[in-house]
Amino acid sequence: MLTHAFPSYRGVMFYRCLGCGAEHGTEDLLYTCPRCGAVLLLEDRRFPELLEKGGAYWQDLFDVRAAAKRPALRGIFRFYEITAPVLEEEDILYLGEGNTPLIEASPDLRCLVGRAFAFKNDGQNPSASFKDRGMACAFSYLRAAVRQHGWDDVLTVCASTGDTSAAAALYAAYAGGVIRSVVLLPQGKVTPQQLSQPLGSGALVLELPGVFDDCMRVVEFLAARCRVALLNSKNSWRILGQESYAFETAQALDWKTDKVCVFVPVGNAGNITAVLHGFLKLHDLAVIDALPRIFGIQSHHADPVYRYYAAPETERVFRPVEVTASVAQAAMIGNPVSFPRVRALAERYRAVAGERAFQILQVTEQAVMEGMLTANRHGHTACTQGGECLAGLRAAVAAGLVGEDEYAVLDSTAHALKFIDFQNLYFADAFPREYGVKADPSLVNAPEALFIPEEREGLDDDAFVRESASRIARRLGLTETDGG
Repeated sequence: MLTHAFPSYRGVMFYRCLGCGAEHGTEDLLYTCPRCGAVLLLEDRRFPELLEKGGAYWQDLFDVRAAAKRPALRGIFRFYEITAPVLEEEDILYLGEGNTPLIEASPDLRCLVGRAFAFKNDGQNPSASFKDRGMACAFSYLRAAVRQHGWDDVLTVCASTGDTSAAAALYAAYAGGVIRSVVLLPQGKVTPQQLSQPLGSGALVLELPGVFDDCMRVVEFLAARCRVALLNSKNSWRILGQESYAFETAQALDWKTDKVCVFVPVGNAGNITAVLHGFLKLHDLAVIDALPRIFGIQSHHADPVYRYYAAPETERVFRPVEVTASVAQAAMIGNPVSFPRVRALAERYRAVAGERAFQILQVTEQAVMEGMLTANRHGHTACTQGGECLAGLRAAVAAGLVGEDEYAVLDSTAHALKFIDFQNLYFADAFPREYGVKADPSLVNAPEALFIPEEREGLDDDAFVRESASRIARRLGLTETDGG
């Protein structure tokens, strides 16, 4: 078995409509069903043939490929056969995405929460968020389409709260050639750090008044009427790339996912779609024996999926909500476009693993913000969405939903530095009223000045060093030794 060679297997991929069930070829980039307008999932008609190999074969193959040196197999495409097995090696774009570490909760944090858990640090992707997984797949498909169709101009467009735009702009800049990038952002609703990323990658950044949902409606309108490549989670190729999160999590746990709970922020519902679909694929292939339990987490400021599942089953009707300000900006979405995928996949998931296998929890903005701060005070680099997951785990433990014998994996979707302004607002207790966040003094930190500027004047270097050291010693309660 040439485990480091590029795979010879090629699938026969098609779009399956989750509304009318129609199937469509992948010659064109489709976002919704041409027949009924419902969302799509990509599937491989030859997938049943993969089952013949047996789960142990795929475990061994994926484990050996983890050390592959071929760029096309080093990232998300080491799971080539269950990702997008129609792409050629020359089209695969690799920027170092995937292979993000699973970091055990520090001992003190584990003790504080009362359960064993880990953060999967997806902020260690190239553009510092999980969106790179999907963009690697979506842009690889676009490169293949450009080559096959001879296109001379491809305009990519996305709506974003920050992370999608950063990833789209980065991958478009690297792909270059005929591929250009335009991103639509809600004005004033993106952190300066996140805004700097698409600007730095050279994308055309257009701001619109309103929230993400408003930007999403605009790009959907454009995609329906113009030849543009939409890069939001309506793009099924993006979902395929994000399934690698599930594959990597299972692999990091040595393919043992019994007694595992995976916490995922919901947002536009693309990531939780990918996580559900990814684990279902692994289970179908017998790569894992048991499906982990999935907990989707939403802030009470943007909770349409929570509201849907909180209703009695016979009374469930999905209704978009009007969002209010949230520190979990990537999850501040009132009408997630991938919700129909979540609903369909959750039904499959529960049919295999039971009702408790998929649940949606609601947390407060206060808990989200303090989840991030608490995690990072214990040595982690969690973003606000990671804080949302920690808040969800603590809520689940308090409600008796996670047993002492279970292990939790928390999705920290981006790097903490993208949301540093929220930390600064918390430390200054200066959150605008609409967030509903008040600082807990025990979590506040600030630099302490040892001198006022005037005190430095008149001190030579030696005197400055002695006086500084003396003040530090007094501040820390240090006692000078004879050799000091």
